[in-house]
Amino acid sequence: MINRTIERGGKVIIPAFALERTQELVYSLHLLIHEGKIPQNLPIFLDSPLANHITTIFSKHNELYDPELRERFKGTHNPFKLKQLREIIDVESSKKLNEFIGPCIIISASGMCEAGRIRHHLKNNIEDPKNSIVIVGYMAENTLGRRIVDGDEQIKIFDRMYQVNAEVVIMESFSAHADMNDLDAYVKGIQGLKKVMLVHGEEDQSRAFAERIKTFSSAEPIVMVPQVPVQL
Repeated sequence: MINRTIERGGKVIIPAFALERTQELVYSLHLLIHEGKIPQNLPIFLDSPLANHITTIFSKHNELYDPELRERFKGTHNPFKLKQLREIIDVESSKKLNEFIGPCIIISASGMCEAGRIRHHLKNNIEDPKNSIVIVGYMAENTLGRRIVDGDEQIKIFDRMYQVNAEVVIMESFSAHADMNDLDAYVKGIQGLKKVMLVHGEEDQSRAFAERIKTFSSAEPIVMVPQVPVQL
């Protein structure tokens, strides 16, 4: 996907959660560069003050890395530090990315595109068919990110409608949520359970989970449906 976008002369825009998802992306990009699968000179911009601060913390604590990560980067530079990676902190530097010419990767928050600098990058890039918008996280209902995932041809950003001409790529492999089997196993493993309150998740999935609980547990499942404010 990255190479395809580069060949078009476009930009890769990635909305990502500042904690853990961004660091997972930086690590994955490092592997792609290390293995020669994407160009070594491709500029990568991390445009999120919080994500940059968290990534710095990750880079300082190699004593907490798992064995696989340690083995891959044994004797080399830090897996969370890339010479191509440019940390964008101040607002003016973020605005200058709008003037950047040529292929690049921009990682920015918020993960669901509801706030933060990612909305500006979407506004400036989503109408160009050369670009790619890459979804690497769950997008809740009634969020801007969800409308992109659902294939809306037009989306509203800052009180203006924009045509979705960029290629939208959904990479579910980055999801950090437990799947159906994980959730079922979790409930089954709790002894003496009497009540389960389902408070997080979309209503249809929560109700399906509640019905499954009834088949393998004596616990009473209760679905708590979040109240979504009406958008005027």
